[in-house]
Amino acid sequence: MSRSLRLSQLPLNALRAFEASARHLSFTRAGLELRVTQAAVSQQVKALEGSLGAELFRRLPRGLALTDEGQALLPAVAETFGRLKETLERFKDGDFTHAVTVGVVGTFATGWLLPHLASFAKAHPRIDVRILTNNNRVDIAGEGLDYAIRFGDGSWHATQSTHLLTPPLTPLCAPALAPKLRRPADLKQVTLLRSYRPDEWARWFETARCPLPHIKGPIFDSSITMAQAATQGAGVALLPARMFAEEIRRKRLMQPFDTEVVLGAYWLTSLRSKRPTPAMQSFKTWLTREIGEVAR
Repeated sequence: MSRSLRLSQLPLNALRAFEASARHLSFTRAGLELRVTQAAVSQQVKALEGSLGAELFRRLPRGLALTDEGQALLPAVAETFGRLKETLERFKDGDFTHAVTVGVVGTFATGWLLPHLASFAKAHPRIDVRILTNNNRVDIAGEGLDYAIRFGDGSWHATQSTHLLTPPLTPLCAPALAPKLRRPADLKQVTLLRSYRPDEWARWFETARCPLPHIKGPIFDSSITMAQAATQGAGVALLPARMFAEEIRRKRLMQPFDTEVVLGAYWLTSLRSKRPTPAMQSFKTWLTREIGEVAR
């Protein structure tokens, strides 16, 4: 019998005993969690080690320590049990709850998606939306995402993109700073907060027909963090005003100039190689329809 065949027949209880023992670094505490004796856990782990042909723990006078082989095995086993638990929890009252996992750039998540999620839940009560926020750098395949909502030109390798919104960028600042800004040239006298995209301020000053000043200020990898800095008077941020409408309404941020510049759009993206599930199709249909209705 080949080693690969033996691995395919490993007992679930032995893997569970290993995972619990690795978390607690104790057969005794693992037994308490699994409601079996310490001896039973130890025997299951020993049987697993025999099947694998490798020791997973070093038995110490006071507890356990993972071997290199145990450390290599643990992440895969823990992730598998985690996914199994999540899937089992989706069975409610005999019905299966579907899920769609979406990676979302933080600005869109807080500025648009979260305020509208109740609408999706009402329309699709049997679909759970899992949201993972990011700073626009995302690996759809590596992170196990169904969709990624990101900002850019809509062109990403091996993905298909659906246009959502094109919000222009404009300077936003704290109310205390706004009276000092009567014309674009006044921005030379204040700190300009910058994103990791280096050409944004240059493009805005070009649109405003104003010479580009020497820009020296903090650089942020998140528009949300940059907006928070602006509300606290740290400087002027170039942001999509539409995504910060609530902060503007509450007068935590103000827009001193009408000049805006379009540097990209928000897109719903997915892998071309991934076949859409019914939950994915429902989310996409809802999202594009909701955006269209709000825009009217």
